[in-house]
Amino acid sequence: MEQKLDSMETKQEPNQEFSGKAERGYSLLGRLTLFLSLAIVGSGADLWTKAAVFQWLGLPGDAPRWWLIENYVGVETAINIGALFGMGAGFGFFFAIASIFAAIGVGSWLFIFGGARSLWLTIAMGLVMGGIIGNLYDRLGLWHQDGMPVEWKSGVRDWILLTYGDYTWPNFNIADSLLVIGAAMLAWHSFTLQPPVAPPATQSPEMPKRDRMSS
Repeated sequence: MEQKLDSMETKQEPNQEFSGKAERGYSLLGRLTLFLSLAIVGSGADLWTKAAVFQWLGLPGDAPRWWLIENYVGVETAINIGALFGMGAGFGFFFAIASIFAAIGVGSWLFIFGGARSLWLTIAMGLVMGGIIGNLYDRLGLWHQDGMPVEWKSGVRDWILLTYGDYTWPNFNIADSLLVIGAAMLAWHSFTLQPPVAPPATQSPEMPKRDRMSS
């Protein structure tokens, strides 16, 4: 009887395969607060820095590059009408729609399908959400003003400049950095995730053999 109860308790343990190392006793409200805090702080930092840098240096071409480390790290305003690091130029509107669906998917995965059981995933997706919101604000043209080129309306403001020799990395912003860090955390999680070990099968105790009846 005790062995049957043990097997039932084993089957009732939460499935750890979906979210990695599921944590017992976690607070869903606490995970939601952490997720929203990362998303709000991350997107706020992105939007504030973009507004500050563009007010300082103006639109692309208005001022020369400002170097933090000469010929390596600097600040230069740019408008990205593509996706991350300039890929997919000219499809800003479609990237905006994709960002909205991605945001809905992130929230659903964490708080409907149970991904928030993992603290690591909650932090990673909070960073991703911050990046999504920061760039989505620009994609929707909420920063665009009259007199600016029309193609900039769905573009993203970038300002971080990295160069090495003759090579210049595409300008990016804090939102891009949050997306890359969050994606790297997800990749690390997927590569280091150990598959759950199946509990050993319980065997029913053998019934004592009955003594043969002597004839």
